[in-house]
Amino acid sequence: MDRTVVITGANRGIGLELVHNYVQSGAHVIAGVRDPSAAIELRNLALEFPIRILELDVANGTSVSNFCRAIGDEKIDGLINNAGILGGDRQSISDMDYEAWSETIEVNTIAPFRLSIALLDNLKRAKAPRIVTLTSQMGALSRRRLGSFAYSSSKAAANKMMQVLALELEAYGIIACPVHPGWVRTEMGGPAAALSVEESAKGLFALIEGLTLEQSGRFWTWDGTEHGW
Repeated sequence: MDRTVVITGANRGIGLELVHNYVQSGAHVIAGVRDPSAAIELRNLALEFPIRILELDVANGTSVSNFCRAIGDEKIDGLINNAGILGGDRQSISDMDYEAWSETIEVNTIAPFRLSIALLDNLKRAKAPRIVTLTSQMGALSRRRLGSFAYSSSKAAANKMMQVLALELEAYGIIACPVHPGWVRTEMGGPAAALSVEESAKGLFALIEGLTLEQSGRFWTWDGTEHGW
């Protein structure tokens, strides 16, 4: 498989498991992580598979520029915006951390757009390029849920951003979709979550690789079913 995929937040959880899925399929992975020196499991995996580990803080414009400069003019077949944050403990009407809310929007909503645009020329070089942003059903306006203002609003905004981005990039043949990975037993999802990291990543891999232009701009879940907005 002569494919190159960029995965952000690739040092743990779903991101790391997606790296496993892609390299085992024969793809080359460019893994973006905030601290490459601390990504021990990823570095060990790179001894066996074609993984290029690059420093990336998705919320920092200079870091994004350096990341893209390191990639150069290399063809990118897929960009998976996996990096995200929960938004902190103070997300209620009685106790809101406004700085944390701003940071959550920066990481979960603006950062995927920034990186997608920064790598647009690389994606245009591919035969069937695709951009996926891992979002959450907590950002679906069709669902009613109390609390988690920062996280839910950032994901709702990410969903809309990806919908509009898909329309903008349709002329270039670039697929763009928001995808809900399920409730997964990660550091963010917690031990009570319904899915293992392996289950989620396996489903995500199949979905992402099977996406067509007709499916672009629609909200999908890890198991291939369409989610309501």
